Amino acid sequence: MSDFDKELVVNWLRNLTRLGIKLGLKNITELLARIGNPQRSFKTIHVAGSDGKGSTCAYLYSILRSAGIKAGLYSSPQIVDFNERISVDGKDISDDEFLLLAYEVMVVVESMKDEGYDCTFFESTTALAFLYFQRKGVECAVIEVGMGGRFDATNIIDPEVTVITNISKEHTQMLGNSISEIAIEKAGIIKPGVPVITCNSGPALDEISNIARSMKSELVVVDDVSLIDMCQTSSVMEYRGERYEVGIPGSYQATNAAMAIEASSRVRLYKDLVPHIKDGLKNTLWPGRMQKIDGLPLIVDVTHTKNGMAALSKDILEIYGKVTVVFGILSDKDIVGISECVAKMAEQVIVTEPDSDRAMKISEVSRVMGLRMDDVIVSDSVEVAIETALENMKGSAVLVTGSFRMAEGAMRWLKKRYVRY
Repeated sequence: MSDFDKELVVNWLRNLTRLGIKLGLKNITELLARIGNPQRSFKTIHVAGSDGKGSTCAYLYSILRSAGIKAGLYSSPQIVDFNERISVDGKDISDDEFLLLAYEVMVVVESMKDEGYDCTFFESTTALAFLYFQRKGVECAVIEVGMGGRFDATNIIDPEVTVITNISKEHTQMLGNSISEIAIEKAGIIKPGVPVITCNSGPALDEISNIARSMKSELVVVDDVSLIDMCQTSSVMEYRGERYEVGIPGSYQATNAAMAIEASSRVRLYKDLVPHIKDGLKNTLWPGRMQKIDGLPLIVDVTHTKNGMAALSKDILEIYGKVTVVFGILSDKDIVGISECVAKMAEQVIVTEPDSDRAMKISEVSRVMGLRMDDVIVSDSVEVAIETALENMKGSAVLVTGSFRMAEGAMRWLKKRYVRY
């Protein structure tokens, strides 16, 4: 497939974003019915939450693969290339396969418009992923919720187990202004009689517990998790008396891994996953999560919530000490709360603007950061900001963080300068 062909299809998909986000299952139900309900051909694990859901999905995917299960992973957003969203057995969907299936979905989506169905970008890509998993003979797929849970397009599945990672305030215009309201939306993925794994506490746990009880679903609350050791590339944690090496660094990864352990033990497959949990956790790879770039004093992290940044700040200080932070966020994020966490780990902050229509203006980010610390400078692009940071580094390393689009900018910069990336 030529780059031009792929660009046409991706642009068609992206043009669907003009429809915005439509929470509800009417469109996806009809779309999947018209392509044969491919989601019914494989088992699923459904993961919602605010912080750590991508990492938890990665652990589950790795455990399935370690057990020899034909495994799929559907996650979002990507860091660089759309193909990253859809993976089978550790390989992203190829350009040729993507184009073929996208055309199939496109024909159906366009035909549905005449009947009043306007499928969104996420609904269309979800259908594409399910169709791909069916064609590839996937036995079990890990499915990450796009937004919320109750009305998310992925909530069409009947999972073996559901996981709800840490909940924090996000997408408040769509999900509600309180933790309780957001928790109700995310707990909407709970199905009758299907086990629920969570790490939440307080108001979020109260809502999850109420819904799980009403559904007669087993509720497992992960606790008794201890971080034993942590380095630049991995962590060692203890859970319920067992030690596990975890392939993603970060103290917060211990809880994510513990949820994956509990979920794996409840998936009904022809193979028992439990004997393969340790290998799966150890071998997990997940870009953009405290990712140390080989040969450079550069770390890339997609963290974009206050809770996530607080945990990242703590871990960066423990492993690296203070660093230079290249920082930019999207306009719907908690700049006040996030900036407090950034300032704690930063010798210097270089503020820039991620490549997104939703990016918060440099002037606003620098104004708020300037209230927290003195050494704040601005840069017009992520790439220039990284080069400036590396040339004038204060502290032991450069950290690029604040959003997926910041991580994308870092990886594109690396690909231009270092072929192996």
